[in-house]
Amino acid sequence: MKIYVFLMVLETVSCNAIFAEVRVALLKPSPGGAQRIGTAITWKAKATNTNSSNLAFRFNVAAPGGTFAMAYDFNLGTHKPGAAWFSRPFRWVPTGIEGVYRIRVVAKDFTTGETASAVANFTVNPLVTGGMPVAVPTTNPLVALFSAPSCPAGSTMRVSFQQASLATPATNTNWVNCDSAHTMTFEIAGMYPATVYQMFSQTQTGTSIVNGPPVAFTTGALPSGMAFPTFTVTVPPGPGTDTVDSTILYTMTRDPQLKYFPAAIDLSGNILWYYLSFDSTQTLLTRPLPNGNFLSIEKGPAWNPSITQGQLLRQIDLAGNVVRETNTGAVQQELLAMNAADAQACDAVPKPAAIGAACLGGFHHDAIQTLPNGYSAVIADIEKIYPPGTQGDTTGLPVDIVGDMLVVLDANWQVAWYFDTFEHAGGAPQLDIDRPAVLGEDCTPSTECQFTYLLGPGIAPKGHDWLHVNTIYYWPPNGDLVFSSRHQDWIMKIDYQNGAGTGNILWRLGPCGDFTFNNVNGDPWPWFSHQHEVGIENGGLGPMTLFDNGNTRVAPLTGPHSSIGCLAGLGNKCSPKDCNSRGMALTLDESAMQVTPLLSQGLGVYAWAYGSAQLLENGNYYFGTGEVGGEVVRFTYSMEVMPPPTGITGTQTFRLKGSKSYRSWRMPSLYAPPLT
Repeated sequence: MKIYVFLMVLETVSCNAIFAEVRVALLKPSPGGAQRIGTAITWKAKATNTNSSNLAFRFNVAAPGGTFAMAYDFNLGTHKPGAAWFSRPFRWVPTGIEGVYRIRVVAKDFTTGETASAVANFTVNPLVTGGMPVAVPTTNPLVALFSAPSCPAGSTMRVSFQQASLATPATNTNWVNCDSAHTMTFEIAGMYPATVYQMFSQTQTGTSIVNGPPVAFTTGALPSGMAFPTFTVTVPPGPGTDTVDSTILYTMTRDPQLKYFPAAIDLSGNILWYYLSFDSTQTLLTRPLPNGNFLSIEKGPAWNPSITQGQLLRQIDLAGNVVRETNTGAVQQELLAMNAADAQACDAVPKPAAIGAACLGGFHHDAIQTLPNGYSAVIADIEKIYPPGTQGDTTGLPVDIVGDMLVVLDANWQVAWYFDTFEHAGGAPQLDIDRPAVLGEDCTPSTECQFTYLLGPGIAPKGHDWLHVNTIYYWPPNGDLVFSSRHQDWIMKIDYQNGAGTGNILWRLGPCGDFTFNNVNGDPWPWFSHQHEVGIENGGLGPMTLFDNGNTRVAPLTGPHSSIGCLAGLGNKCSPKDCNSRGMALTLDESAMQVTPLLSQGLGVYAWAYGSAQLLENGNYYFGTGEVGGEVVRFTYSMEVMPPPTGITGTQTFRLKGSKSYRSWRMPSLYAPPLT
């Protein structure tokens, strides 16, 4: 047995280390002693500061023989007058290799810039103790940890698993490079509850694949105290249905009545996986990742104690463990260091806020990790105070305008680049601060706007939800970013060029934008409106897919949009029987600035919010209708459409009804998500 020796080394750093005012006094794990792979260990740190300013704590982790990487970025600690500062708990679950890990805590006074740190070693033991593989449960009853003995360097390993009692197709994990000095551990997910599975490793050397001995594992039952969504197949899979993409992943949203959470099902609606955060009551799963991880925006404490919604950005694994986390406070500090004037903390802005004052409220709607070099991007809400009368406000008071910031994070989740919509609000060919939301969307603290923290006495009572950005897409061929603005009915391309671009908007796609629509079908309103999940399929080579909610097309002829010159009189261009949302696939000609529809499919229901669009493996299209129904009962339809040989309307080959979901994806398994 390995003997655990707890070692904490202080690494005080300051402008003048001899007179340092920040000290780390304690870094302690619970449980202590050596632990097996997969054990949850909670770390706590204590520090002192002779200044009266706040202390924030960051935790970094170095795997055996590796370098430190950020795990939990700087978050504000807790403090009692005259006492020390205490970090928020850092919950760490090692699921990689065994050996001696190093945990570093950094305490920082962001007012003075002084820091102090400490490092502790922690021994993680293997699950495998002999020559046979093992499979053990995790905190999620549908997820197992499978561990096999080491395999030769230069080879790769994966795990194959299937039901023991049925001749069903096997599911395979991703291939992982072998490590001849350590055991190989995999998270196994995509299994039915209370079911026996057989799983075994496969080692590939050149073209040869060798199977390891099988291991039996029985999944647990779904927890009885949790409300799981139910699904009904209304159009069963037919001859043209894509059965390869047989898993549907939903980012279920939690309403007051329905306490649901992200979940994956098969095409019959049976639960295969779910995610329940260990400490958050509100999660938005934004993207599945190729390595069996996910990005999630979650509710939780950051630097402003009065704000918890959308404060945490997390990467989680299949078992629900946090791989790494950042928060709005840490991102604000990094943006301010880059002279991002609109990134102040909202509680740092005096009230009533002066004209020109701005702040960053929280993350929302989307985060992606498809940029080169392991970079990520996330949408952050910003709001800014403008002079009376802006966007037609008639109160005579300064106006709170809600905009957005696109923040690019490097491979260690530090801010590398940003796009501030308020810096591009001077008019065409960029954005126009005097062009209001097309349907006049506004918000108060009690409505569903993302964040309106600058409202209050002395400010117009309603904020203007100007853009409502809901999608980011990275376009590989040219290294640019594309984002979707629901409230402007526009999709816009930013000159990013992998961080070397100007940051300007290159074009605006949508009604009154820079493209003409090649209306091959004579549609009275061919354009999309209030759209969701925009992406360019086939690695950015096309087509563009999106979910057309259709709010502006369905709106009455009179309303806020009628005051926008090119939109005047364009509302209500559908008959009551076909005022429905649509799934769309478009080709873009950037030279001729023309867009042509490949598919414009009426989906038979009107989804006023949310939605998904995706090109499937077999060339069919998948659309999730997001939110359909009334105020009490809201639901979604998952639909597959076979494109027509001619024309732009296809045939529905699959349809499933379930609880409302912000976004959903079809995929072969949880290990092979769509990359768009």
